[in-house]
Amino acid sequence: MIDKRVKNAQEAIEGIKDGMTLMLGGFGLCGIPENTISALVESNITDLTCISNNAGVDDFGLGLLLQKRQIKKMISSYVGENAEFERQMLSGELEVELVPQGTLAERSRAAQAGIPAFYTPAGYGTEVAEGKETKEFHGKMHILEHAFEADFSIVKAWKGDHAGNLIFKGSARNFNAPMAGAGKVTIAEVEELVEPGQLDPNEIHIPGIMVQRIFQGEKFEKRIEQRTVRKREA
Repeated sequence: MIDKRVKNAQEAIEGIKDGMTLMLGGFGLCGIPENTISALVESNITDLTCISNNAGVDDFGLGLLLQKRQIKKMISSYVGENAEFERQMLSGELEVELVPQGTLAERSRAAQAGIPAFYTPAGYGTEVAEGKETKEFHGKMHILEHAFEADFSIVKAWKGDHAGNLIFKGSARNFNAPMAGAGKVTIAEVEELVEPGQLDPNEIHIPGIMVQRIFQGEKFEKRIEQRTVRKREA
C-alpha cells in the first residue's frame, strides 16, 4: 500500500507555482482546507486561478489570498460574505467567472470522472450561455459546459488514512467530494489521520486512488459565517 503522507501543509503545496489553477473544497466556511490556504498565503505564490464555491470572508479562508492579491481569477458561484472579493470584482482588479452552483459541482465531478463535457439547461438564455454551444434535448435547450482543468485539487476531510482514503463529516462533504481527484494532484488535509485498516470501508467517501498527498491539519477553527440570533426577551 502506498503511503501518501506528507509532514505538513508546506510540504503538501510543493510544486504549486505562479499562474496555476487550483480547486478548493468547502462551502462558505464549512469544510475549507484552512491549513493549506495558510501555507499558500505564506508562500507568496501569485497569479492563481481559484475554483471554489465562494471565497471565504475578508479575514479567513481564500479571503486571505485575496487580501494579498495572490489570486488573479476566481471561478465561483457567488461573492458570499467577502466584501474584499466584491470590491475587487467591481473595480476590475479581479477577474471573476460566476458559475451556477450546480454547474460548478458538475464541472468538478466531470473532471473527477474523466468526462470532458456535458450539456445542462442551467444558464440558457442568460450571460452564462454567451459563446457556448447549445443543443435541444426533449424540447428544452441546453448549453455545453466543459469539465474543469486544474493543476491541484485541495480538499478538507474529517478522517483519512495513510493511503489517502477519506471520510467527510456532515455538510463538509459539500464540494470537497467532487473536487477530490478532479485536479492533476489532490492534496487532502484531515482532522484525524489513522492507520490503514482503521476506517470502515463502508463509510469511505473518496478512495485513496484519487489522493496523492495527505496530512493532518491543526488548530481548525469552527467559525460561523453569518451569525443570526433572536433578541433576548425581557
